[in-house]
Amino acid sequence: MQERNAPVPNSARRAAMRERLIAAARALFSEKGYAETSTPEIVKAAEVTRGALYHHFDGKEALFRAVAEAEAQAVTKAIEAAAKAPGGAGLKAGSRAFFAAMAVPGRARILLVDGPAVLGAAAMDEIDAGGGRSALRAGLAAAGTGLDEGELDALAAVMSAAFDRAALAISEGAETAPYEAAMAALMRAAIEPET
Repeated sequence: MQERNAPVPNSARRAAMRERLIAAARALFSEKGYAETSTPEIVKAAEVTRGALYHHFDGKEALFRAVAEAEAQAVTKAIEAAAKAPGGAGLKAGSRAFFAAMAVPGRARILLVDGPAVLGAAAMDEIDAGGGRSALRAGLAAAGTGLDEGELDALAAVMSAAFDRAALAISEGAETAPYEAAMAALMRAAIEPET
């Protein structure tokens, strides 16, 4: 007697299809960049139809945004995991986790080069504000900077930009250690009381 496979619910199939599209697009965007990646290439790599792509996303830009959001979320999860690890609390552990997460091949290109060019600075700022910058702000608040809410938001935004610039330089071949040391010095300066 032949055994029947249990049917997969539509919601699970849709989620799996969406993830395949995001994974295929991520691989191509990280390798070739947004401009050099075509939707036919994405469809072929994901082994889906063009109609499936447009069923899940309005177009290549919407798919790119989903990829960028997933990459930003991966960075945030890495930072949060480092903060929760034994002996990992604090800005130093979060900083190390950020640099390690941003060293994933293609991530800096997606988040720091193509992201602002494709989605615009405001959209990337929105993505970062709910992710890595939020984790940085929480770390700064826990360190006791003595700043009010507005000043703390501004400090997190400025330091987030510095972290991004450091990650971009490292992704382009610069040595990691000097940038990690520079960011550690900036964080120390931010949390030490003025004399």
